[in-house]
Amino acid sequence: MKSFNICLLLLFITSSSLIAQEIDTVPIETKGLEIKLKRSPLPSRTGILNYTPVKIPPVVIAEKINYWKIRTSVGINVNQGSFSNNWKAGGVNSLAVGGLVNYRAEYRKEGYGYISEVMLEYGKVKNKDQLQKKTRDRIFWDNKADLRLSKSWYFFGSVTFESQFDRGYAYYRDGNNEEQASLVSKFMSPGYLTESIGFEYKPVGYFSTRIGTGTAKQTFKLDTTVNQQYNGGNYGVERGKNFKNELAFQIVSNFDKQIFKNVNLKARYQMFIPYDRPLVHVDHRLDVELRSQINRLMNVTLTGVGLFDKDSDPEIQASQALALGVAFTFPR
Repeated sequence: MKSFNICLLLLFITSSSLIAQEIDTVPIETKGLEIKLKRSPLPSRTGILNYTPVKIPPVVIAEKINYWKIRTSVGINVNQGSFSNNWKAGGVNSLAVGGLVNYRAEYRKEGYGYISEVMLEYGKVKNKDQLQKKTRDRIFWDNKADLRLSKSWYFFGSVTFESQFDRGYAYYRDGNNEEQASLVSKFMSPGYLTESIGFEYKPVGYFSTRIGTGTAKQTFKLDTTVNQQYNGGNYGVERGKNFKNELAFQIVSNFDKQIFKNVNLKARYQMFIPYDRPLVHVDHRLDVELRSQINRLMNVTLTGVGLFDKDSDPEIQASQALALGVAFTFPR
C-alpha cells in the first residue's frame, strides 16, 4: 500500500511539470491586437562588408613665408610766391622745392631681426635778388641686427652713416651790403660713421631705446680747407687732419606711432657721451616729425631738429620746416 502511494505521488509531480512547460510555451495569437513595433533607428547591414584602401596623396602648398617687410615713401614739396613790382604790401618773389625718400626694410624670424632704414632729404629756396639757399640736406643710413633675449630685451649691433649731399654756406653782408657766402660744409666734410653694440629695450612696437655700452664714432673731414671761420670749430677734427675716432656710451630712442586718425608722430633722440672727454662735450640730437595725411596723396608735414654739438658750434642749433606736399608710399 505504501509503495502504491509513492507511485501516485511521483505521477502527480510529473504531470504538473508537463502542464507547466506546455503553459510557458503556448503560442499567443497576436492578430487583431494592433501591436505596432518600432524600427530601430540604428542602421543595420547584413552580409560581408568589403572595402578597398585608397591612397590620398599629400597636399603641397606652393607658398613661401616672407620674413621681410619693406616700405618706401617718396615726397615732393613745392612752395612758390610772386608779387608785382607795384605790390604795396611788400614781399619778394620766391620758389622753394624739396624732396625726401624714406626706405625701411625689416627682417624678423624667430628671435633674430634686422632693420635697415635710409632717409634722404634735399631742398632749396631761391628768393629774388638773393643767393640760393638750402632748406634741407641730409643723408642718413641706419643698420641694426638684434637677438631677442626676453620679452622686451634684445642684444643688438648697429652701424650708422650720416652726411649731406651738397655744399653748405654761411651767409653774410660785406661792406657794400652785398650778400656773400662762405663754405662751411660739404659731402663727407663732415661725415659720421658710428658702430655700436649693447642692449635694446622694446616694450611695445612703436617705442625702443638702444643702450650702446660699446660705441665707436669716426668723424670724417675729407676737405681740410672747409673750416668754420665764425666759431673756430672744425667738427672735432684737428686742423690739417681729416679723421677722428672716439669711443663713447650712446643712447638712441625711437618713437613712431599714429597718435590721432591720419596723424603720425615720429621722433628720434640720440645722446653721445665720449669716454675720454668731460661731460660738457656730450652731444644731443632730437629729430621730430608730425605728419598729417589729407588724402591718399597729399599731406602736411611739420619737422623740427635740435642739435647740441660743441665740436661744430658752442650753441644749440635748431631748424624747423612746415610743408604741404605730395607723397607716394608703396606698397600701400
